[in-house]
Amino acid sequence: MNPTKTIKQRLTEIEKEHDVKILYAVESGSRAWGFESLDSDYDVRFIYAHPKNWYLNILPKRDVIEYPIVDEFDYSGWDLRKALFLMNKSNPVLLEWLSSPIVYYKDNYFYDIMQHLSNEYFSPISSIYHYLHMAHGNYREFLQADRVKIKKYFYVLRPILACMWIENFKKAPPVEFEKLLLQLDNEALLTNIGNLLSKKKSGVELGIEPKIQIINEFIENGLQYFEKATYAFDPKKKSKQELLEEGFIKILERQPTDGTGSN
Repeated sequence: MNPTKTIKQRLTEIEKEHDVKILYAVESGSRAWGFESLDSDYDVRFIYAHPKNWYLNILPKRDVIEYPIVDEFDYSGWDLRKALFLMNKSNPVLLEWLSSPIVYYKDNYFYDIMQHLSNEYFSPISSIYHYLHMAHGNYREFLQADRVKIKKYFYVLRPILACMWIENFKKAPPVEFEKLLLQLDNEALLTNIGNLLSKKKSGVELGIEPKIQIINEFIENGLQYFEKATYAFDPKKKSKQELLEEGFIKILERQPTDGTGSN
């Protein structure tokens, strides 16, 4: 099986099923982050546009396309207008999609507009809150006992490292876990994380084991630090709404009035 070919074929089918044009499709989740297991799902995420006339309505219409997971393939997408609404909120999930290293389809005109908007609307404080909330939740649920679900370390480390990146560089963090690790200079900590990463990617079962003290200490210190650091962040002034509307119109101008577009 060629997963990329399977995914691209399914995206074409989705376009026909819903009478939409997929503008951008990427891998999200562990495969994009770089710590997938051999049996990890393919988390395919996409942004799509309807024909122009679909947007001429009074009452809101469904703005997501979702499918149940079948044979390790998980497909989910957002309508263009929803994506731009989330851009206005500096939604970190959307920003991660736009930075995914695994791209299945990209309309370059659409992508260039979205990249420009992401630079304009990125908010350090809202992004840090998002990642900090994620780290707190996973830490509380999985990593405080004497014996823990070892693989859950990645789901706490990554958001803390993302917070560090935002503080250090004042921009959206990269998707890839190993790029985030470049910020660390503690050799013992890096060795322990690296050993876990190698095991996970090689398919070694990471079950319930004694917690790794050096990683727990890093996590606890990071959580405490960013809880306090958020108060010192200067919220970035949001760009004018007109930029989003201009981008929406430019992208829609390239869509048919009616009928299905296809890649």
